Amino acid sequence: MRAARWSPRRTRRSPLGAVLALVAIAVLALAFAWLTPPGEALSGRAFAVDGDTLKIGATRIRLIGLDAVELDQTCTGDGGETWRCGEAARAFVAETVGKKPVACARQGRDRYGRILANCRVGGVDLGQAIVQAGWAVADLEYGLALADARIGRRGIWSGSFDDPREWRRHHGADGFDFWGWLLGLINR
Repeated sequence: MRAARWSPRRTRRSPLGAVLALVAIAVLALAFAWLTPPGEALSGRAFAVDGDTLKIGATRIRLIGLDAVELDQTCTGDGGETWRCGEAARAFVAETVGKKPVACARQGRDRYGRILANCRVGGVDLGQAIVQAGWAVADLEYGLALADARIGRRGIWSGSFDDPREWRRHHGADGFDFWGWLLGLINR
């Protein structure tokens, strides 16, 4: 017997519905984040994890507005010598923080669950100090400090280095995680 000529065909589903759903979720998460007041301030003695991450007690805090070289990252001096700039960045943060109390204003969470914050040590903006000393690239917020560090050839600007984001990408540590990003917005 012959197959029926009018048998049901397989239809392809358009991904448009899934894309619209993801956009709607992102819009709702952003609206929630904007309407939710930031959490309480954190303060206490801090430990430098790397050039842009602190730990107060068991709480990990990622400084916002800057991106310091990674702990395992190396840089190249003008003479071609390689040096451990990531460790130098952490040493600068550890020395700056010392045993002084650190006060941080929460701004949300990142995809790794760390608190995003601006922190101050003895009335000084820690992010600005790190950028001005030349241990990080920065957003517009720290643009003047970044320009000063570059002109003064301090820290990583004394030679050549890979942008921290590029370095993470090439070392398998920087893939975009939509759900992690979304949870970071919600878990303020």
